[in-house]
Amino acid sequence: MKKIYIIHENNEWTAPLLKGLDELGLPYEDWFLDKGVLDLSVEPPEGVFYNRMSASSHTRNHRYAPEYTGAVIAWLERHGRKVINSGRALQLEISKIAQYTSLNAHGIRTPKTIAAVGKEQIIEAAKKFSGPFITKHNRAGKGLGVQLFQNIDALKKYVEGSSFDEPIDGITLIQEYIQSDEPFITRCEFIGRKFLYAVRVDTSQGFQLCPADACQIGDAFCPVGEIEKPKFEIIQGFMNPILEKYEKFLEANGIHISGIEFIMDKNGEIFTYDVNTNTNYNPDAELKAEVFGMKEIARYLGDELEKIDMA
Repeated sequence: MKKIYIIHENNEWTAPLLKGLDELGLPYEDWFLDKGVLDLSVEPPEGVFYNRMSASSHTRNHRYAPEYTGAVIAWLERHGRKVINSGRALQLEISKIAQYTSLNAHGIRTPKTIAAVGKEQIIEAAKKFSGPFITKHNRAGKGLGVQLFQNIDALKKYVEGSSFDEPIDGITLIQEYIQSDEPFITRCEFIGRKFLYAVRVDTSQGFQLCPADACQIGDAFCPVGEIEKPKFEIIQGFMNPILEKYEKFLEANGIHISGIEFIMDKNGEIFTYDVNTNTNYNPDAELKAEVFGMKEIARYLGDELEKIDMA
């Protein structure tokens, strides 16, 4: 029997999707890939394989889950199986450098970024920025390693101090700080490479960008304000030429389901800074707007499974 296979390492994030699949009566199997055994001489089962592996898996003691998932996806693709969010998508999930270079190749502007390995190299790289800058992990998720610095001295204290957060892949990114008129970012959600909706994320009380859990990285990044609006709010009727570029970018990289985040500076210029291929959705915002991402994903996976049955 052909099924939908959910590849992941976080039950909490996946639960809403499994509920959606159950409601539609779709056959599925949960593949929790934090560890396992892969026999390359055996053919994989028939079905649709949805890759939801996360770059932040190591924070949940699943250090090698992305590497193992990469091996599994290579095996699936070798045998011509339908993989939603391909091996290339996984490469982008675990490397912001890969994200930025591909975004730039599709005419999508990203903040000025320098990659550095080594504490001395981080400090030297930061000297190339004339204004405030941030650091972040190349392999991140959940805002790992994001810190705002006004000058090199502050960076030195951080890098040489006990609180320095070593990236799991050893690569620290130094990036220009984009100042916007209002404290919010925009996250555009795509399913089947088609735009679903955009959500406005309030950053006035911290840069919590993960809709499904608390990804607080400190108020030092975004000053505390007294805005009483919801943290996540779906923007009705959002339209912008950037959406067409995003869709072409997704197609070129084998990404079917994703959330892409951007910030707009004081001049109205859009800077794209993150691509999430294991995207999550905020239930309160969706309930208010009466649109539900996980249900849409479940329908999409069901449609893809039906295409295989008809082939």
